Amino acid sequence: MILNSFLRLEPEYRDYIWGGDRLRPGHAPTAEVWVVWEEDRILSGDLAGRTLGEISSQFGESLLGKRTVDRTGKRFPILIKLLDCAQWLSLQVHPNEQQAVKLEDSLQFGKTEAWHILEAKPDAKLIAGVKDDTSPDILAAAIRNGSVIEHVQYAAVSAGDTIFMPAGTLHALGPGLLLYEIQQSSDLTYRVYDWGRPETEKRRLHIEKSIQVARADFAAQASPMPDCGDGTQQTLVQCEYFSLELLSANSNPIELDTHAESFHAITMIEGKGLLQSNKERVELEKFQTVVVPASLGKYQFQPIDGNCRALKASV
Repeated sequence: MILNSFLRLEPEYRDYIWGGDRLRPGHAPTAEVWVVWEEDRILSGDLAGRTLGEISSQFGESLLGKRTVDRTGKRFPILIKLLDCAQWLSLQVHPNEQQAVKLEDSLQFGKTEAWHILEAKPDAKLIAGVKDDTSPDILAAAIRNGSVIEHVQYAAVSAGDTIFMPAGTLHALGPGLLLYEIQQSSDLTYRVYDWGRPETEKRRLHIEKSIQVARADFAAQASPMPDCGDGTQQTLVQCEYFSLELLSANSNPIELDTHAESFHAITMIEGKGLLQSNKERVELEKFQTVVVPASLGKYQFQPIDGNCRALKASV
C-alpha cells in the first residue's frame, strides 16, 4: 500500500505546573500539545485509530521517505510540540545519541531541538547555555551545589525568533512565551535546577547525569525572523536530525514536493491555509498540523483569506 493522503493526527495535551491557557482555553494549566509524535493517532481515513509509530513501522519509506529510513530506520524520528509558558520551566539538559545509549538504553535517540517563538511578552526571556568564563569543573560544581543559575546565559527573545539547541545545552524557557518546538523523537530530559519547587516523584533532579552531558562551551543565539515575501519558503534550521522551514503566503501558492525523500509536517502558525494534492484538499487553521507522507510527492500550500504562515518540518 502506498500512502498518498494527508494525515491528520489527534494531538496529546500535557498539563504541567508551568503551563498557561492559550493552547486549550478553559483548561489551565495546559503546558504542551504534542502535535506530531509517534504515539499520536490518525484521525480519519483507512488508518484512523492507528498511531503514527505503527504506520511508520508498517509502511516505512512510503511514510518516512528514503533519506529518513536510511538515517534512522522505520521509527518516526521527530517530535513536534507547542508550549505555553506561564512560569519558568526547570533548567534542564538533554543527552546526545551516544550519551542516551550509555546512560539509558540502546533504543534511545538523543535530543537535539529547536524553538520558534510564536508569541512573546515584552520582557520575555529564556536561558540557552552558559557564560563564556564557565569551565567544565566550575559548571559541574555549580550543578552539584545548586548555584548553577549564576552561570547561565539569559537571552531576550521576540516573536519570530528561532533558537537551535544542540544536545548538551543547558536551557530553560521563561514566562510569557508561546512557541513551537521540534526535536528528535525523545523525551529524555535531565532536570538540573527547578527554581525552588519541591522535588516529587515526577519532578526529580538528575544531578549526576546532568553533569555528564552538560556542555560548558556553548550558548545558543536567537536568529530573528527572515524577510518573508508572498509565496516564499525560508530555512530556519538545518541540522543532521531535522530541517525547519517557514512558509509565507498572502495570495500566491507555494509548490512543495517530498521527492519521496522525507515526510513533511505542516503546522499553521498564522491565518488559515489549504494543502492540495491531485486527489485531496485539506484546510488548516491556526495550530493545526498535517503530516504529508513521503510517497505523496507534489502538493501545494495556499493561503485562505489573506496572509498565512506555516512551519514545515522534515528530515
